[in-house]
Amino acid sequence: MPVKQKSPEQQRLDDLRFRIRHSAAHVMAQATLDLFPGAKFAVGPPIADGFYYDFSVERPFSPDDLVRIEERMRETIAANAPFRAKELTRDEAEARFAGQPFKLEIIAGIPAGEAITTYEHDGFVDLCRGPHVDSTGEAAAFKLTSVAGAYWRGDERNEMLQRIYGTAWESQEALDAHLRRLEEAARRDHRRLGQELGLFFFDRLAPASPFFLPKGAALANALTAYVRGLYERYGYQEVITPQVFDAELWKRSGHYDNYRENMYFTYVDDQEFAVKPMNCPAAALLYGSQLHSYRELPLRYADFGRLHRYERSGVTHGLTRVRTFSQDDAHIFCAPEQVESEVASFIGMTQETFGVFGFDDVRVALSLRPEQRIGADDLWDAAEGALASALDGRGMEYELAQGEGAFYGPKIDFFVADAIGREWQLSTVQLDYNLPERFDLEFVDSDGARKRPVVIHRAMLGSLERFLGVIIEHYGGAFPVWLAPVQAEIIPIADRHLAYAEQARERLEAAGVRAHVDARSERMNAKIRDAQLQKTPYMLVVGDKEAEAGGAAARLRSGENLGLTPLPEIAARIAAEAARRE
Repeated sequence: MPVKQKSPEQQRLDDLRFRIRHSAAHVMAQATLDLFPGAKFAVGPPIADGFYYDFSVERPFSPDDLVRIEERMRETIAANAPFRAKELTRDEAEARFAGQPFKLEIIAGIPAGEAITTYEHDGFVDLCRGPHVDSTGEAAAFKLTSVAGAYWRGDERNEMLQRIYGTAWESQEALDAHLRRLEEAARRDHRRLGQELGLFFFDRLAPASPFFLPKGAALANALTAYVRGLYERYGYQEVITPQVFDAELWKRSGHYDNYRENMYFTYVDDQEFAVKPMNCPAAALLYGSQLHSYRELPLRYADFGRLHRYERSGVTHGLTRVRTFSQDDAHIFCAPEQVESEVASFIGMTQETFGVFGFDDVRVALSLRPEQRIGADDLWDAAEGALASALDGRGMEYELAQGEGAFYGPKIDFFVADAIGREWQLSTVQLDYNLPERFDLEFVDSDGARKRPVVIHRAMLGSLERFLGVIIEHYGGAFPVWLAPVQAEIIPIADRHLAYAEQARERLEAAGVRAHVDARSERMNAKIRDAQLQKTPYMLVVGDKEAEAGGAAARLRSGENLGLTPLPEIAARIAAEAARRE
């Protein structure tokens, strides 16, 4: 089993960064309380690439406040004050944090008999289990980055706090590299690019629900067409299921009890109905609509149906966290002995797709049985073994995530790094022994006995909206030809060339090229500049000479000039490049 382990050096570096960021959070809390004496401080953990601390203050923090807090932090860091751990009795802790309601609430939640630990530096004391660096001077490479609102304990019924985010690293060089990545991430932000490239927008009348403009719809359709092509090759059948179901379905599936707060409900003829947040129960109804033979298995049902989930406004984010979306979602109903081959097939399809999008750095995690689960241990043994064997059979390295499986079965998750090194969780494949039981699903085996199938939940790209957000940033809006909403921008030199430009568009579109004519009364150079800003792969300038020759002066967004080229040759070039999905 090629289980992937961190190298000792990487583990040492990760541990060091954790301690540095934890320490920087304490230094930031001290500086904030010094500058805002009436502030109440809550919690401040290290997080991926940084840290934060939450405060209750009379007014929101401003950018100038962050500058002042940073300056005060640097004074503490320059003093190189040591961090010292100390255990307190409950009475001592309550006395020490009198006037700090969040700390008192934390203390009240610590079980009787459990140690209450604090860390002190430079006269500042905080509740904390550690660990920290030896002294404040080791947290010198830091930067405060932003402020956001956050509910205490993540509960919107609680007070809204001010959260200050920062980042801290083991050296100034590492910090500078991270800040450059942040600048590049801001340049690639899909929300900004989506507006600049005319892909999508949001409106307050449909919160966290994107409107896709024609270019955005063309991008989404190209993506969906690619997935449908895979489905044909990998033996999936596409289905269409309803959007709204009687609440009885969601009670049967368990979503009514366990997922209700994220669902949308309505009433039809005085009966409670719900808009579907996922396709699984609908797939179960589809399978259960008739009795199946073992000869029909595996059955692979793919459903692009639109889903709706209520996400709190504080966590929605562009396309990557929305309230309405579709998935390249599929449910495979198979016999237990078919699980390994089905999972291996899905892994193959996923690896092929990652290669197409240029995701070369992939991390794989096999999530194993949680404490709270259904099913006998021998069933879990078989399920975990099948997933591990599928990974082993393809020679893949993977991490073991103990206790991270779903309550109904283990799963494999795939994490990819984009062009600037940020990691995204995309594909997932999960085994489910619960759904067939809840919906009494069966198949007739070769011995004539009725048996339960296994359900494999799988999504390769996941939410198509979220994946579009990822690839907009991955490509920086400069999509490969096969995905580009407009593959060729036709630019007439003067108004008298408009008629030929339209003829050229029609010829290119007839050959399968997505082409557009810039008919504005702007100068040619301005149109070329705008086409480059739109990151259009091909710009085709047409004038008298080009019309006479039946071609166009072609240039690429890279700046390469192809010169006067016949239209059929341009169409063939674009079609070949799109077919290669380069």
